[in-house]
This record gives sequence, structure tokens and C-alpha cells, in this order.
Amino acid sequence: MIYVHNLIKRLGGKTVLDDISYHFPEKEHIALVGSNGTGKSTFLNILCGLDDSDEGTITRPKGLVLGYLPQEPNLNPAPTVLEECLEGAIRIKSIGKVRDRYLAEMEYAYSDELYEAYDQAEREFQTLNGYEIESNAKKYLVGLGFSLEQFNQSPLELSGGWRMRLELAKILVNNPNFLILDEPTNHLDLPSLVWLENYLQGFEGTVLFVSHDRALLNRLATITLHLIQGRLTAYVGNYEQFIVQKELADAQTEAQAKNLQQKQAHLQKFVDRFGAKATKAAQAASRQKMIERLKEEENALKLPQTQRVISANLKMASTSGKQVLKLTKGMVGYTTPIVRNANLSIQRGQRIAIIGANGMGKSTLVKTLVGNLPLLGGELEFGHNVLLGYHAQNHLDALDSQKTALENVASTNPELTEQAVRGLLGQFLLQKDDVFKKVSVLSGGEKNRVSLCCLLAKQANFLILDEPTNHLDMESVDVLAKTLAEFKGTFLFVSHDRTFIDKVATHIFVVANAHQSALFEGKLKDYEESANRSGFPNILKG
Repeated sequence: MIYVHNLIKRLGGKTVLDDISYHFPEKEHIALVGSNGTGKSTFLNILCGLDDSDEGTITRPKGLVLGYLPQEPNLNPAPTVLEECLEGAIRIKSIGKVRDRYLAEMEYAYSDELYEAYDQAEREFQTLNGYEIESNAKKYLVGLGFSLEQFNQSPLELSGGWRMRLELAKILVNNPNFLILDEPTNHLDLPSLVWLENYLQGFEGTVLFVSHDRALLNRLATITLHLIQGRLTAYVGNYEQFIVQKELADAQTEAQAKNLQQKQAHLQKFVDRFGAKATKAAQAASRQKMIERLKEEENALKLPQTQRVISANLKMASTSGKQVLKLTKGMVGYTTPIVRNANLSIQRGQRIAIIGANGMGKSTLVKTLVGNLPLLGGELEFGHNVLLGYHAQNHLDALDSQKTALENVASTNPELTEQAVRGLLGQFLLQKDDVFKKVSVLSGGEKNRVSLCCLLAKQANFLILDEPTNHLDMESVDVLAKTLAEFKGTFLFVSHDRTFIDKVATHIFVVANAHQSALFEGKLKDYEESANRSGFPNILKG
């Protein structure tokens, strides 16, 4: 497969890829991991030919069929979703055209050579399942959450997330043998994520992927590539196995460094004691050279870096009553109900994950509960002394884009001093002049952290969170999960991160379809078992 040799890439005076060499093995599922900003996406872009390296070479085999998920959808798509999906079958269509040309030529100038060329093209077309191209396209679209009614819809009518799903389906329909996926689950709901995971597990080619979904990294990866300080290190196994191996390697490196430092200190004592004596000068000079060599060895060691992650401590100004919220026969939607007859009773201390396919009304339900949308029917009642804190998926729904990060957090709780607000922002890695930046110029990750910081400042006892882990690296997600699990209040949250859900949730509220929603006690596995016993739809079934 692809071979990378002595690859170097510099950005803004910083070397992000430092003399990288790696031969991607065939039929392996390879996870590329590393902290935010280490150059993972840059590396993928170079592999795909979308960016150039400053030095080094990339060798791609003749039979390589690369599938890469672009950052943006096609600006000029075909008239319908199905037709646009079929546009992805570039290789199959190309071979089909060659075959048809040979067939047309044989009608007026038959020859054995033409027939042999036609027959070879036909066999290749069949090998690539060319005759099943439309049925395969439909299968991929349905697996990724598209309804049959959407097949004839214009792609231009779809949201950005759905158009990226369409781009993913276009890649799969082309039968690639090397898939490169940068955060492929970003636009997927849980059912589609399960489908994609099952597809990738059965994929017979090579997969190289970047993801912050720990469950996907553990289930899918057979090799883990760690990018740190510009260097790439390969570990056999999934993410958890990589962590164990890396901790062992880091401990060995630290032991090597300590040993070298002890040797230097021992030699330095001799130099300090005898360096000025003529009879020992030669020996002292020799030991000084040995010290320099040991320093070079120490400097060559890649000591483990300490990564900055968020820290948080959720405090409540007061405790709510036992009954926090009660929704009875709720009708939720914009003008017509998406969710009908929903019943949800939330007790103090419960941590409830809302799951369901995209379009089933999860975010709409959340917006209704926080009062951003009117309840279309039924009754909604909050309990005694409930103080609500809301974290929106679209952070600008809850933040003032023209105010600074400092001003947004301060307005959440006027009783906090500026020093206290800056302290909260610092916990979310926003320090010094960053706190004076307007929200409009912040990155997606920074906006997410400002919104989470507002939650801390409000000191609410009931939190409603819509995709709180978006744009957070895995270490920060772990910190957030631990913080929420230790929170003494109550919260309701939407997430497609299975590991996060299972670390935090005590209950699962499932929106299966417009007419079926229910609350299950326990984790995702408990919901699946209960659903299978009761006959309630299991939306996680692959």
C-alpha cells in the first residue's frame, strides 16, 4: 500500500511532521491519534494529494483506489440524492464506458483482440459489482440514515451534516481499497454510527481514520499510529492497547533519562573536584566530553509531554426538589409535532442521555424543555427550586457573538468577580488575552468551552446539554465525563459518543420515532436488553 519516506512539513515556522517514514500495511484498520493541533489532518491531506510536503516522498501503488471524505460537500451536485451518490462510482463508471466502447467498435469491426479487451473490461466491471451499483448506493444511503423519500430530494435542500453523509456514501459506492476518514462520525447519529462501524469492520481494504470516539477506536483499530512532536510511532492494537504500550514506553524513556542524568551528575562531581588540578586535568577533560555525549543522548530522547486539558468543578447554588421535571403527553416540533405523546419524569440526581436517529426530534425536544420553542401540546412542569443551565449544540444560540468570552461568562452570574470569571475560563484553557476575544472569532472548540464555562458560572442544579463533547479531545472528554459523573445535581444530555454516555448516564431516554419514546434505567446495553425483551424498537441494532 502507500509508502511514506522521510516526510517533512512545516507550518508557520513550526515543524509539524518531522522526518516521518511509514509503510501502510494492506487490510489493516489504522487509527491515527494525537492531541489537537499535532498535524493529523495535515498528514491526511498530504497522503491524499490535497497538500504538499516540504520534503520526502510518497509512493502510491498502481492499483490504489483511494476514498477520502472531503471537508466540504460538492457545490454542484446532481439533481437528486440517489443520482449524486451514483456520481461517486467513478471507477465503475469509467470501466463501464471502456467496455461499452469496445462493444460498439465490435459491431462494425470485430476482432479477437477487441473481444479480449471487451471481455477483460466486462470481468472487471462484474468484479466491482457494477451491475449492483444502484442497489449498493441505496444500501449505503439507508445505512447512513437516509429515508427512501429522500432519494429523490435535491442535495441542495439537505443540511450540511446530511450532505457530508452523502459524501461518505459516494466514497463507499466507488469500492475503494484504501479509505482515509477524518472524524467520520461527526455528522452521524447513533444508529448510523453503529452501521458505519459494522461496515468498516467488514471492509477488506485498508482504513486510516482519525476519531475522538473511543468506542470506535477500540472496536475498529488493529494498529494505532501516535503523532506527537512531529514524529509518528506505530503500536499494534486498538486505542486501549496503545495506552498501555505507550505508558510502558514512556516509563522506560523516563528511566533512561534519569539514568543518563545520574551518570552526568557523577561525572560532574569529578570535573568540579579535579578540573583545576594539573595532574587530573586530562582525566577531567575526558569526563567533560563524556558529559557532553550523555547530554546529547538525553536530548535525543522524546520525553512524554504533559498535555493541557480542561478542569472543572460543577457547583450548585442550591438543591432542587425531588421532582425536577415532568413532561406529560408532550407534542414537540416547530409548527407540526415531530415527537408525539412523549412522557418523561426526571428525578433529582438522575443523569439521562437522549438518543435517537437524526431528525427524530432530540434537539427540538431539548429546545422545548429550555423554553426556546413552545410546547405544541401536553404539559411541561418544573419542580421546586429548579435552576436550569443550558449548553446548546449551536453555541451561538446561547452565547452573544459580539461579546467577549469574559463578558459572556460574567453575564451568566453577575455576582462573580472578574478574577473569579477569569479563573473559570482558565479551567477551560482560555487565558490571558484570549478572554477578551469576541465569541465570533473563536474556533468551534473555544466556543464550546466558553459555553461549558457559562454552566459552571451559573451554578445551576439542572443541566440540559446538547452534544457537550463536540470539538473536545479525548482527554478533555474524559475530564468532562468525570466532572458530570461527580455532579450532585441532575442533567439531561444529547450525545452520540457511546463511551461518554456509558460513563455518565444513569438512564437512557430513547426517541425511536414520532410516536414511540421511553425512559430506560441503566446504560446503553441495559436499554438494548430491555428493548429486546419488551418489543420496544432497538435503534442500536446493527
